[in-house]
Amino acid sequence: MNNPAFEPSELNALPQSGPFRQAPRFQYPVPPKQAVEAMFQRKPIWQITGPEEILFSPICVPDNVARSLVIEARRFDPMKGGGKDMFGIEWEYVPTAGGSMVRPGKPFMEDANEWYDKLVWPEPDTWDWKGTAEANKDYLKGDTYVCMWFLTGWYERLISFMDFEGAVLAMADEDQQDAVFELFGRLSELYIRIFDNALNVMPEIDGFCIHDDWAGSQDTFFSPSIVEKLIVPNMRKVTDHLHSLGKTCELHSCGQNYKQVPNMILAGWDRWNPQPVNDTYRLYDDFGDRILIGIMPKMSSAEEADETQQRAEAAEFVKKFCADPNKPCFVNKTAAREMTPAFAEELYRLSRLAYGG
Repeated sequence: MNNPAFEPSELNALPQSGPFRQAPRFQYPVPPKQAVEAMFQRKPIWQITGPEEILFSPICVPDNVARSLVIEARRFDPMKGGGKDMFGIEWEYVPTAGGSMVRPGKPFMEDANEWYDKLVWPEPDTWDWKGTAEANKDYLKGDTYVCMWFLTGWYERLISFMDFEGAVLAMADEDQQDAVFELFGRLSELYIRIFDNALNVMPEIDGFCIHDDWAGSQDTFFSPSIVEKLIVPNMRKVTDHLHSLGKTCELHSCGQNYKQVPNMILAGWDRWNPQPVNDTYRLYDDFGDRILIGIMPKMSSAEEADETQQRAEAAEFVKKFCADPNKPCFVNKTAAREMTPAFAEELYRLSRLAYGG
């Protein structure tokens, strides 16, 4: 992939659009989709900060409505979210939290072994994929990288069936572990069917971001050995399948997950965007050669530092994170929304010079 030389005219920032605040988009020398692809191939063109991508969370997937996280061309009012997910589990939208939750205290299952008899499996072939493709044909055809969000992965799905306490116990209980493992395997088969349906009519989707929270603010919910035994092999079925189709795989997993990063790598994930409770510099140093890490830059606000200092902080970031093109990263999605114009411009300029000359 050719890496064009930097031109000062690239720094003319374009107006922002869309529902979310994001970092500036510049006059890129190649389509931003190509730059994201280059990052995944470890042949970066500039430091990826977020506007190079769009999220896609279509309304035809029941979980997206149940959890009030629909992102697509058709306008969706999150206040109308909640209701039944793809398994018929009822979610309730909580306005103060900006999201939905299963009402706790009355779990669908008390024991993981119950799933064999209790679960009614969804039929994703019957969802309105063609209507979704038609409604989003303009949304998906641009020059940005399209990442399809998928909520409620493996452990999160177990929580929806059993509440948190029951799910975390099932992961450690030898009498339930076989049932958990087989449930996760069936979920992988279901998720592959869902993704195949999406790609059959929307090949413009470039990658997938799949949610599965494993930790709280202090530590993981369960040991790495449990994740390696129960989750990793089943996740790997999905990531291997998507990779065979030329698609990328991002894990969205909240909490302090440093101990679990080797499992993320074993499971085939291409990147992870950690929450700020994680030391992203340490994660990059220890694992950045094997998984793309979303870095939280050390940067000041406009109230804390003048423009000269902001640009110096961007230069420090480039010095550390753009020195080795075989070890790229991306700016953490939380931090990308907080960059000052001066930091963003200097970051883009110096990363272009580092990678393109």
